Amino acid sequence: MFRAALVCAFVCSSVVVDRVVAGEYNPVLSVGDKAPAWKDLPGIDGKKHSLVDLKEKDVVVLFFTCNSCDVATEYEERIIAVAKKYGGEKAKAAFVGVNVNKIPEDSLPEMKKRAESKKFPFVYLYDESQQIAKAYGATFTPEFFVLDRERKVVYMGGLDDHSNAKLAKRKFLESALEAIMTGQKPQTGETVAIGCMIRYERERRVKK
Repeated sequence: MFRAALVCAFVCSSVVVDRVVAGEYNPVLSVGDKAPAWKDLPGIDGKKHSLVDLKEKDVVVLFFTCNSCDVATEYEERIIAVAKKYGGEKAKAAFVGVNVNKIPEDSLPEMKKRAESKKFPFVYLYDESQQIAKAYGATFTPEFFVLDRERKVVYMGGLDDHSNAKLAKRKFLESALEAIMTGQKPQTGETVAIGCMIRYERERRVKK
């Protein structure tokens, strides 16, 4: 199955993450770049959401996820745990999940069902245009981006180093959050994201 092959490929390559140069795995952004802003994206709560809504937060964790990826759903419990640990209404960090896939299983109504059943403690948005994922150079679900107070990217990549929670040894996302919340720079700024390919629509070529 292609998802399993992707997981294998990226789990195996995760052993070299310490030698990564920022931007090596992301085709668009480098660590230190200004984070692209999203605006008026519909959420499962029936409201429109924008990055500017989070101006009171010191840290924003943006991650791309979906319902249809086995790896993304396997990560849900870990994402929920991290969001509960560092996020919340009065916390310094905000967590925002975004789905850009355009298949029925990943529609906004299905996202709402999934979020309600799992009791997601974070905002879950849908971008039918897929533009926000493209702006971040996101390739996989799940894939994480940590934005500092100035809304610059300070970390991007995976939550940890293995899709199997029992085998994960390095918690990259948590380490980045701990660092930035204490005024430090994350020791690891970029890692390989582990997951399924985002289902980008193919751009049709215009015949001349």
